[in-house]
Amino acid sequence: MPHAVSMPSTGLQALILCGPGSSFPTFTSNPDESPKALLPIANRPMVWYALDFCYRTGITATAAISTALNTNPHLTALPLPRPDILSPADLDQNTGTAEILRLPEIRSIITGDFVILPCDLVCELGGDKLLQSWMVKSASLTDMLGTARLSNGHRSVHSGALGVWYNTKATAPVKKEETDFIATTPLPSSPMTPPRGSLFSSLSKLVYSMPTDSLKDLTEDKNSLPVRHGLLRAHSRVRMFTTHRDAHIYIFPRWVLDFVMDNDRFESIAEDVVGWWAKAGWQSGLAEKLHLEKTCGQGRVEETPEDEEGSSSPRDHSPNNMPSLGNPVFADDTSASTTPRIAVGDGSSSKKTPKSFEVPPIVAYVHPGDASAPIIRRVDTAQLLLTISLQLAKLPSLEETGGESTSPYVHARKIAYPEGVKPRTTITQKDSLIAENVTVEEKTSIKETVIGAGSQINEGAKLSQCLLMEGVVVGRACKLTRCIIGKRAVIGDGSVLTDCEVQENLLVEARTEDKDNRLMSSEGLEATQAEMDEVLQDMEDEAELAVID
Repeated sequence: MPHAVSMPSTGLQALILCGPGSSFPTFTSNPDESPKALLPIANRPMVWYALDFCYRTGITATAAISTALNTNPHLTALPLPRPDILSPADLDQNTGTAEILRLPEIRSIITGDFVILPCDLVCELGGDKLLQSWMVKSASLTDMLGTARLSNGHRSVHSGALGVWYNTKATAPVKKEETDFIATTPLPSSPMTPPRGSLFSSLSKLVYSMPTDSLKDLTEDKNSLPVRHGLLRAHSRVRMFTTHRDAHIYIFPRWVLDFVMDNDRFESIAEDVVGWWAKAGWQSGLAEKLHLEKTCGQGRVEETPEDEEGSSSPRDHSPNNMPSLGNPVFADDTSASTTPRIAVGDGSSSKKTPKSFEVPPIVAYVHPGDASAPIIRRVDTAQLLLTISLQLAKLPSLEETGGESTSPYVHARKIAYPEGVKPRTTITQKDSLIAENVTVEEKTSIKETVIGAGSQINEGAKLSQCLLMEGVVVGRACKLTRCIIGKRAVIGDGSVLTDCEVQENLLVEARTEDKDNRLMSSEGLEATQAEMDEVLQDMEDEAELAVID
């Protein structure tokens, strides 16, 4: 169960976006029964981790996900406040992430600043640290209070965003994992010492973002990486990353909903919303084309003449509530003498006017890649599902540590139902995880494996680096290595499978040998429950006869 809310409400809302699971064809062929969001990661539903992240942060989560999630016991037992399960009328499996923000059902429930999360996120890092980073480095007091009267000091007039990126090659690298190309520039240093445990040293300003696949296409066409002169003029120090990935954790101000509405060609949050917004901070004329100034000003309380007469704000007597030349507004917490302004125009300083618009920044948290760093990972392929499940299985249980743990994802016990394990078995508990109501017969060997609830491991089976979902039956003398077995699948006696994926409810015939394959049934040929019960009964009869003999 996710942690109960133990800290004050942040005032933010969260949207957890649950996709169709097209990258899991073996296990989500029937999304109504087995949606991606309920695929198990270390014996917990995938969406559980995103919800737990919200609860640990003190955020009330609003999830745009299938109503099928109402049937899962892990989610029906969530502590209050429970998430709202939304399924907008126009939401389908091909709806882009940015298009979701245009749906009226979504716009009606988002009343302030909000957080976007994917359902496939595993994040040990506390969201409170990300929230602190956003409020200090990117949020605007004037936007948070909804008024144009306050000067906000040297900060941007409008709130910006915060995103998270992590290094895919740091720990447990996976072949062909999706990555993004990002470019960042340093944030101006603060004269104040950052608080202990803060993320400020890993923060920077995002100036470019695109998927690495798109970057490869671009460089192949141009035979080089084209870089605009405007980027180098605006930022003398630019750092580029090619092995990092967007975690799809975003803290957005409310005006982003209007930004997406005003740019109806935006389909993806990562590629379109974040990508174009990052470039608008330095590319001449782009902010105007994207209607950023108009969008940022929507929903704000404007000054009245009476307010202006009695106000001593640096914005007094400035047209359109913009700062005057004598009191410029900067994007960061530094003085005007040391920090250049980010002005979107034709690039000529001689043409700057008091009306120059400060593009709100996107602050990038680039997660450090050392082994001791908290886990942040997207789990959106079968290989990642296996890798991260096995990584979490290595966490010491509360039983082993005496109730103390540094990770929010530990389990109470490595073997939840010890009574189901027969003598003369070999189970490496330090890197394995066995759920409730699992029966393990004699002479079995289980190493670095996660086994779901209600599974049955018969005599002589050998499992190594495998992930078994709930209700799986492994026959006698089977040998499974680096396999992912779907719910209620039956592996026939004597089968040898290596690097295979087995679809849910599939009956694998006895003595099957296969490698590097997806075992799936053809449409209309899936095993019925009666057929599976018959096979299980035959296996039990054979086991009884063997005992009698």
